[in-house]
This record gives sequence, structure tokens and C-alpha cells, in this order.
Amino acid sequence: MRYVVGYTANEQGRDALNLAGVLARTQHAGLDLVLVAPEPSPYTAVYPPERGYTDLLDEQLEAWRTEALGLVPADVHADAEIRRADSDAQGLMDAAEDLDAGLIVVGAAGNSIFQRFTVGSVANALLHASSVPVALAPKGYSRTAPLTRITCGIGSRPGAQDVLDAAVEAAARSSLPLRLVSLVALDAPAGKDEAMAEASRHAKAAQAKAEALAGGRCPVSAVVAHGRTIENAIDELDFDKGEIMLIGSSRLAQNHRLFLGTTASKVLRSLPVPMVVIPRNDGAHPAGGPQHTTEEIQ
Repeated sequence: MRYVVGYTANEQGRDALNLAGVLARTQHAGLDLVLVAPEPSPYTAVYPPERGYTDLLDEQLEAWRTEALGLVPADVHADAEIRRADSDAQGLMDAAEDLDAGLIVVGAAGNSIFQRFTVGSVANALLHASSVPVALAPKGYSRTAPLTRITCGIGSRPGAQDVLDAAVEAAARSSLPLRLVSLVALDAPAGKDEAMAEASRHAKAAQAKAEALAGGRCPVSAVVAHGRTIENAIDELDFDKGEIMLIGSSRLAQNHRLFLGTTASKVLRSLPVPMVVIPRNDGAHPAGGPQHTTEEIQ
């Protein structure tokens, strides 16, 4: 199994590399560090730049490539390449396709003071177009030890089974505890008891399904978290420092593509741990469970 890491020679790139190292250690995967450089301008052939400039640029890219490899933990196998593309996101998606990678790892943008996640242009493009899961490292992510738990946002809309399958597979591979979370936003007290009871039934059904899929390879629990908003519900949850959260792509996504929906965006604003977004795969699994009448995570 291979993971593509979008590396840049700054804090954001180091956050991505740290998260990739944690995931690789936990999931027994190798890393492909990708530094994306701009495609040569069409004017280059007509007006070639000074040779010294080209040499300096190539030398700097090679220095960053070497630097990236030096930051990888000794027990994680990694390769690194410099890839030319029209955009960073396109270069990473092309690399993931060429290398048959199972994940793209990037860092959050570094201009946020009050939030750990600010989705920059590269992450935003990936979260709305990638055909493979995308992992987003929070700002300042420095963990090196393996994961301790996987949390999975469960829902009843199309694509929910794909997220559950991915979460069970990831947890079972390393015998990690799997926590299923149903997030319910209740804007008004009316209907609260009914909505919570419905969410609890759905969570228990998802837990039974996950336990059957896991076959005893990992412990599975389920919890319902609620609040006035999705952000409030996330704030009510306890997260381990060594935890990640998996969430599904929006129902608006094309088949085998990501699209970060409004609920996932709300989760991201409050989430204190890395997030992994799973693409939709229409037709592969039927959507199960009741349709919640309140806003619920997909």
C-alpha cells in the first residue's frame, strides 16, 4: 500500500509528512513524497531563461526533495519525486493515479490563528476532485507515534456504507478501536427526543454491521453526539491525541470522486484531529438505515 504526500518546504508540508508517517506506521504502508513544480511556460522554447536560473531552480527542488526524505521516520519506507504539473492538486492526483496510491496526505493552510484547519487552495481542490481518499493534517501536527483510535462519522445517505467499510478495514488492519459517531444538530427542542432515539437506533445498527465486517479483528463502539450545531456536537466529543476521523464525501459528489459537503466543512471547523475524506462509490453498496430528519453527518 502506498500513500502520496504533498510536500512543500514549510510548516504545512511538515504537518503533512508527520501525519503520513503516523498513518504509514499504523497501516504498514510506504510513502511517495511528491514535490510539484510548475510546467515550463510555452514561451520557454522561444525565450529560454538564463541557464543559471534553471540550474538554481533544479538545485533547490532537489535540495527540498532530499530534505523531505530526511524527515521520514527510519522505519517507514519512502520515495520522493519532483513532478511537473499545471497545479499542485493536479500533480498530486496524477501521482496517486500513476502510483495506484490509496491516499493523498496534505497539510492545512497556515494562515489560521483560531482554527487548526483552514482549507487552502490545494486541499480545497483535492477535496472536490480527488478519486482517492484525502487526509488533511491540522496545523502544527507533530505526532510521530502510531494511531490509537479511528473515529468514523456515520450517516444514512448514499455513500455511508463506503465510509463504514473503509473505517472497518483501516481499524481491523492494525487492531485499532473503531468508534462510530452519529452527529445530530438540533436547532430547536421540538422533536429532540424522537431525533435522538432515531439516531441511537441507527448508530446501534451501524455498530452491529461494523462488528460483523470486522469479525473480531477490532473493538467497535458507537455514540450519538448532539448540539445546537454540528460544531457544538463535535465539541462535545472526546478525542485521543492519536486519533483520526473518517467522513464521507457529499452526496453531490460524482461517482468515485470527492466533494466536501456543508456538514463535513462544519466538522472540519471544530475537529481537533486529522480528517480523512472518503470518495463516493455509487452502486457498490446500498445506503442503509433511516433518513434522519435533523442535520446529520454523512
